[in-house]
Amino acid sequence: MRRFKRIVGVLALLLLGASLRFASATPPEWTRPFPPFRIAGNIYYVGSEDLAAFLITTPQGNILINSNLASSPAQIQKSVEALGFKFGDVRILLISHGHYDHAAGSATIKKLTGAKYEVMDGDVPVVESGGRNDFQFANDKSMWFPPAHVDRTLHDGDTVSLGGTVLTAHKTAGHTKGTTTWTMEVNESGKTLHVVIVGSPNVLDSYKLIANRTYPRIADDFRNEFAVLKALPCNVFLGAHGSYFDLKAKYDRMKGGDRVAFVDPSGYQGYVEERKQAFDTALKRQQASGK
Repeated sequence: MRRFKRIVGVLALLLLGASLRFASATPPEWTRPFPPFRIAGNIYYVGSEDLAAFLITTPQGNILINSNLASSPAQIQKSVEALGFKFGDVRILLISHGHYDHAAGSATIKKLTGAKYEVMDGDVPVVESGGRNDFQFANDKSMWFPPAHVDRTLHDGDTVSLGGTVLTAHKTAGHTKGTTTWTMEVNESGKTLHVVIVGSPNVLDSYKLIANRTYPRIADDFRNEFAVLKALPCNVFLGAHGSYFDLKAKYDRMKGGDRVAFVDPSGYQGYVEERKQAFDTALKRQQASGK
């Protein structure tokens, strides 16, 4: 009996240690609640302080972009319902890219809502394996997440339509093989606004941009991504992380009476250029060092 208790105690400590390691690895702003609100037209913010999730409402049901962490569905559902919408009315689930901080909650959201899961071709194998065949993190269990079946494979330029709303999927690969930037138009105060939801233009420090055996065309994909992003017309600048588009500062301005706080075409172009320069710098450094 004592031996059994000791074993249980050791297991409890191991589980506690694992949970503490996960907690310490997860930035607090990824789980910290953020007030849900309408951005423009029929687009609403329902994410956390930094992990962005967007609800797009239509007369025939709603579209959700990003499921975030495995623990995020409850937070997203609470935000959706706080806005007066039914979580079960989510008909289509989309993501920005197949990393655990944007796609880990997808299996749960599909189960709760019955939503159709639509994912860009390059990320389909990743989300259906729960990250276990990701080009960079296949062997990193901390990056794995619950697998989810994809109902529709998207390709560059495909559209997602529901209730008169149309989103266009732009394949902006590099960060992942299927990173997707979403665009749509909304009507705000009688004006048509171009909305861009950036997938991710970020080069992680661990990424190998030359002679990458698991992703040979990674550098070319990043180059193509920046060309695509620069060419997109943008009034309302959004992205997969709130930090991309200064969510907190713009929200505060909006609450203070600035009705066009999220209209930021110059901020969008500046962000894209800054990220391109970061890519160029990383590529030149790796070319110089040969690794």
